[in-house]
Amino acid sequence: MFLKKLQLNQFKNHTESRFIFNKAVNCFVGDNGSGKTNVLDAIYYLSNTKSYFNHIDNRNIKFDEEYFMIKGSFTKEENISEIQCNFKSGETKKVQKNNKKYTRFSEHIGQFPTIIISPTDTNLITEGSEVRRKYLDISIAQFKQTYLQSLINYNKLLKQRNALLKQFDEKNYFDDISLEIYDEKLIKLGNTIYQEKKSFLIELTPVFNKYYLEISNSKEIVNLEYKSQLNEDTFSNLLFKSRTKDRISRSTQVGIHKDDIIFTMNNHPVKTTGSQGQQKSFLIALKLAQFEFIKKKIGFNPILLLDDIFDKLDDNRILKLISLVNKKVFGQVFITDTHKERSEAILNKAKITFDIFNIKNGEVSDERKQ
Repeated sequence: MFLKKLQLNQFKNHTESRFIFNKAVNCFVGDNGSGKTNVLDAIYYLSNTKSYFNHIDNRNIKFDEEYFMIKGSFTKEENISEIQCNFKSGETKKVQKNNKKYTRFSEHIGQFPTIIISPTDTNLITEGSEVRRKYLDISIAQFKQTYLQSLINYNKLLKQRNALLKQFDEKNYFDDISLEIYDEKLIKLGNTIYQEKKSFLIELTPVFNKYYLEISNSKEIVNLEYKSQLNEDTFSNLLFKSRTKDRISRSTQVGIHKDDIIFTMNNHPVKTTGSQGQQKSFLIALKLAQFEFIKKKIGFNPILLLDDIFDKLDDNRILKLISLVNKKVFGQVFITDTHKERSEAILNKAKITFDIFNIKNGEVSDERKQ
């Protein structure tokens, strides 16, 4: 699979930009704030129907404009698919494939998977559990459509159960039978999602360890631990035991919506024990493991997006990463960099086919390289 064409209109700082890409490496160069990362985000948007960096669609419209449009042409197994995303302020977002509009965006997720590695990924280490749950959910959703639908249904039921608890409190009464109707459905979905997450992390961890060793060339013992209340008891028992607490808090205190992933290094949280270099290697290994895992599941290469990767890594880690590109581990790769000469030197040294696109103030010019 690869992205052949891309068009942006009024997206972030791009008024109108058009690209034709090669199947190997495409590099966007320019100063900070020029719009390089916005191109990567547009590609991610076409894959996942939302921005990687800002999920509020209004904030992705170019300043003083009312709408944005992103259009891309993907080739997969000789089949060409044109994906278009339109959003106008005050209206419902539209996503269509070959001029046919999706009724549910979830139908699109996983068809054209992308993996992005960005400096903002540090939030996976530094921020709360919600960020890591989202990472886990989007990872599984990109190769298993049924998981995403189960998750959507679970969250809908959870919202309804919480509304019922608030209603009980406001009207000063409690109905066990009504609550149990929601619990029965929630338990079934929660158990399915729990097993999917657990299986995913069990399979992902050895791949992650392999990449960490390859990138860092160090002897730290790194691990991904799945933290879930369902590790300790059945979901049914947890809901029963938490009923009084749920009534007091007017919300559901147990379930897979409380899950987390614990990142460890030498049996300690990487957040507190890992150096900046170790944390960077940890996150890159995590994303590359995600790439390989999804590739194995779907049978073709996802698109790899590398944002400011050369600017954030030392020479040793850069060479390790580029060597993986050179070994044909990946398919189509998109890279942003602030230094054109650096990108050219690294990619030429690795003997990789690439194209350079110069980005300045949301405008683009390209230079073909072999």
